[in-house]
Order: sequence, then structure tokens, then C-alpha cells
Amino acid sequence: MAPVKFDDIPKVANEVLNDDYQVSGYVFKAKQKTSWGGAVLSTQVDLFQDKSVATPAKLAWKLPAPFGIGAFCVDKLEMDKGGKFKLEASSDKVYPGLKVDCKSDLVDVSKISAGCTYTGLKDAQVKFECKAAKPQDFTGEATYSMGIATCGLKFSPAILSGGLPDFGLRLLQGPLFCSVIAKEKFGNLSATAHYKANPDLRCAAACNYSKKGTNVTLGCTYKGLYKLKVTQDQTISCSAKHAVSKGFTLLGGAQYSVQKGAWTCGLQLSIE
Repeated sequence: MAPVKFDDIPKVANEVLNDDYQVSGYVFKAKQKTSWGGAVLSTQVDLFQDKSVATPAKLAWKLPAPFGIGAFCVDKLEMDKGGKFKLEASSDKVYPGLKVDCKSDLVDVSKISAGCTYTGLKDAQVKFECKAAKPQDFTGEATYSMGIATCGLKFSPAILSGGLPDFGLRLLQGPLFCSVIAKEKFGNLSATAHYKANPDLRCAAACNYSKKGTNVTLGCTYKGLYKLKVTQDQTISCSAKHAVSKGFTLLGGAQYSVQKGAWTCGLQLSIE
């Protein structure tokens, strides 16, 4: 089992419970690969959300070799509907197994962050990120896989003053998967489980415990196209994905709150 990022430890179950639920709003997405060094343009338009802006949009460029320079890659050059920018660039040419990256909002120099990810150790991944102008503001994580298990920890500057890192563990064997994440000095616990009943049907469950209480979510997906989930607060969500033709996909969904007696619906059109 290959190591994963710490935040991706529960990913197998989260794909069933969180991904592809367009239960409110109307969205148009498009992704186009250009002939300019393999650059990719992604567009997202949120329809009918703001009266002052009829079609608020988000634009993002990915430049694998900007200006023909293959030493680094612009993973994301984004402008959102509020006019804010985001730049993410990286390079894996510095040292075998090492990837360095930087992030910026192209406005505030103090918010520039730099990081690195090292995968040169077998079955392990180590990641570190900090503010370029304030190295003491950092986050770090390490994950290691052995057999059916992947374990990991994630830490912040709080560890320097006696704080505990976040801990994570996932187990994957055949159709069975489970994970546990402990945060905030074990004050926040998240557990997930996933079962692949057959090639078409997948079931998942999640339970989160914190000082605010406990929240349980149950869900299933059929062929990855039809999804249904129910949460402890009696909210029911469903979605369906339909490929009209190659590169042309419709994703629709609805959500109903039993407690509030209210429902919402949404639709997303994607073209690639």
C-alpha cells in the first residue's frame, strides 16, 4: 500500500460520502487542454448566485512547462469570482524523490508559503510547509505504509509548547476499509468505514466525535453514478451523474431536511 497525504487517510470512504453531491446551486465547469506547452484551462461559472454579477466565474490555468521551461510547473494560477488570485508552483527536479512548492495570493508577500514533499524513503512520505517570511508558522506531516496499514501524524507550532500532533490510521484489505483520525489532543475523533459489496455497489459510514457532540453519516453509491447519504440530523442527500456523450457530463442532486421540512436542488454541467 502506497503512503498517502495525512488528509487523504479517510479518502476511500469520503469518496462515497462527500464527493459529487451537487445539492444546491447551478454550476458550469469546463476544462480545455491547449497546444501551448500542454497548458490546461479550467473554468467554473456559478449561475444565478449574485444579482450584481449574473455569471460569477473562476478561472484556473495549469502550466506544465511555462514558457517552455520544464524545471518547474505552475500547478494553479487562479482568479476566483471575487477577483482574488492564487498561485501554486512546484518542481520535482531538485533532488530525486523531492518535490518543492510555493503558494501565493499575488498580493501579500507575508502570506507566501514554501514547502517540500519527500517520497524517497520506501513506503513513506514526509511533508513540510511554512510561511516564507515566518518559518515558525509551519505544518508538517509524515505517513508510513506497511502491509494493509497506513499510519501518520500531522503537527503544527503547538507541538513546540507541549501540544500533541494529530494521529491517523487506515486499514485496507480486499473490500474492507476503515480509518481513524484523532485531533485536538484526542478531543476530536473521526472514524470511517467502507465496504465494497461488489464491483458496482459501495457502502460507507462516518462518525465524528467532538465537544460539540457526535455526528454519524451513512451512504452508498451504485456504479459511482448514483449516490445516497443520510446524516444524523435527518438530512437526506442524493445525486446522479450522467455522461451525455464523451466529455459532456451532467451531475444533479437534491437534499431534504426532515427537521426543517425544507429541500434544495442543484445541477452541474461539465465539459472536458
